[in-house]
Amino acid sequence: MPTTRTRVLDAAIDLLGGQGLRALTHGRVDEAAGVPPGSTSNYFRTRSALLVGTAERVIELEMPGVTAGLEPTTPEDLVDGLCALLDRTTGPQRTLTAARLVLFLEASHHRALRDILDGGRAQMEAVVVTTLGRAGARDPGVAARALMACLEGLILHRITRDDRGDVRPTVEAVVRGLLA
Repeated sequence: MPTTRTRVLDAAIDLLGGQGLRALTHGRVDEAAGVPPGSTSNYFRTRSALLVGTAERVIELEMPGVTAGLEPTTPEDLVDGLCALLDRTTGPQRTLTAARLVLFLEASHHRALRDILDGGRAQMEAVVVTTLGRAGARDPGVAARALMACLEGLILHRITRDDRGDVRPTVEAVVRGLLA
């Protein structure tokens, strides 16, 4: 059974991902988590602390899914893994992904939040660099940044426009270019 703190953070993710930044208040989190009034404030005294805690939880929830799908043995396996990642992050994990996007925008003027999200991105980038290095990319660091930018754009497009279009041709073209 999840701890009260985890329930609070998961409720914060649901509010951010489902209703946006304005929905995130201590009282609304208490209500959504089904905890007594004031519980969220006991764990996160300020809105800033709540945002940082939520970002940490987002990263904790996302990282296992990133690493699980990126152990390809062929370029086709890589394309399959990336397409599955895109489908998962914009399908079953849509709310989690939308919450991360809300946090990204807030981080543009919130240094502590930006630091947490930068750390999560660095973890993800390290996985992608390793994956692309094994796959034969000439410069895995540059290739990883290019691939991540493409995937982030596809994710943003799918989340904001609820677009379920086929991403495979785009992912195939990018992977081919990076491994040429």
